Amino acid sequence: MSASTHPLDNPVYHSLHETHQHLSIEYNGMACYNPDYCPFGGFINPDATENSIAQYARLTDTFFIVGEKPCFGNSVKLTNELICDQMILSEPIPVSEQQEITLLQEHQRKELLELVNLVQPGYFKIKTPEMGRYYGIYKNGILVAVTGERMKMNRYTEISAVVTHPDHTGKGYASQLVTYVANMIFQENKIPYLHVASSNTRAIAVYEKLGFVTRRKISFWNFITL
Repeated sequence: MSASTHPLDNPVYHSLHETHQHLSIEYNGMACYNPDYCPFGGFINPDATENSIAQYARLTDTFFIVGEKPCFGNSVKLTNELICDQMILSEPIPVSEQQEITLLQEHQRKELLELVNLVQPGYFKIKTPEMGRYYGIYKNGILVAVTGERMKMNRYTEISAVVTHPDHTGKGYASQLVTYVANMIFQENKIPYLHVASSNTRAIAVYEKLGFVTRRKISFWNFITL
């Protein structure tokens, strides 16, 4: 892997050297998010990852290296390779009838954390909402669906936490929220992209219907600290 690769081929590393540089912890060619925000790392120098991973593992019990498979030692255990489709959008999405969408504020963080961790446990940390803007749909005063921004670069912003409460699926809330967030990103002259598990064919079909296309497969290597 080299510094000349496309930024989306190494999204963690490039985010942490661009918009999210203030959240970066550096280890000799490897960049990791402060784990209170996002337990992700990415690297440029494959020869240095073993020591870098050992250092990062002192800060968090579990984390993900995104991209190529890194070298690692006996201080950690590789538990899973999550293969994702990295999908990208080339133009704004036409808007049809839409539910009322709320920009979530600090006082709504507890609701946001509870909903995301109910549906997608393990990724969303206490300070993840500070990485970007998060939006939600409320029904009868209860937060039932959210979507927001996670990794950010100068030209690209990742859409993430596309979550609907299990009691409220099938109503188009996810599509409406992704449309709203994607179009907000375009208004900033940036390009929206996202990651979805390659096995999640239902979600991929929804994103394709909105206009996203798969750019490449990319792996999220899940490690635990021993």
